[in-house]
Amino acid sequence: MLVHPKFNPVALQIGPVAIHWYGITYLVAFGLFLWLASLRVKQPQFASRGWTRRDVEDLLFFGVLGVVIGGRLGYVIFYKPHYYLQHLLEVFMVWKGGMSFHGGLLGVIVAMGLFGYFRKRHFLEVTDLIAPCVPTGLASGRIGNFINGELWGRAADATLPWAMQFPPDPTPRHPSPLYQFALEGLLLFVLLWLYSRKPRKLGQVSGAFLVGYGIFRFIAEYFREPDDFLGLLALNMSMGQWLCVPMVLAGIAMWVWATQREPSAGGVAA
Repeated sequence: MLVHPKFNPVALQIGPVAIHWYGITYLVAFGLFLWLASLRVKQPQFASRGWTRRDVEDLLFFGVLGVVIGGRLGYVIFYKPHYYLQHLLEVFMVWKGGMSFHGGLLGVIVAMGLFGYFRKRHFLEVTDLIAPCVPTGLASGRIGNFINGELWGRAADATLPWAMQFPPDPTPRHPSPLYQFALEGLLLFVLLWLYSRKPRKLGQVSGAFLVGYGIFRFIAEYFREPDDFLGLLALNMSMGQWLCVPMVLAGIAMWVWATQREPSAGGVAA
């Protein structure tokens, strides 16, 4: 059975300044987005509509704000609303941890809506551009979770070759951050990148992202230990799974709507 190596969460210490691995994974995520989105705007369906590298840099700025603000508020509202109602100042103490992907997604949606409004671009044109560039950032974040030894998996059979102990807990567990790295990170990236290489109707790529992430996250949650302060909810599903249900349904509805939409109604594809 494998044992988590208990990495030092601090990657580099310079006097009183500590640089944490988790912060580095965020920088890697933003760097990957900048690179991939720069490739996306060179594709004919976006280059023909005037997208440039400068737009990508501005998108990154809006996106970072959306991820940080939305991710934090999502954690506060979805996971610990009663606690933070009694400790309001801790809402702003992001260094203590506590971020929600689903909250971050909502934050990015709002940020992309603002970007589209200011730049006079259709909201779905913006989200279709960025959707395939998101999973690599998710993958980077899951590596950060694994380094920190957090988000443990559920108990696993000790005979499972990759079952892992996360000290001080002696229980063999699924290394769920690595599962999420593989599913909602690498696999989702490959599928979306291949799907989006050809021009698609407005909203199809965005819908495919919502469906793909929702399904992969839903599956991964079966191997991830539920939050101890929530446990399993109705139908023995975790909070993460329940949040994925409307996400998948919205993605299916968006993809169907986009597929049936007349090309002349507008979009990034003919």
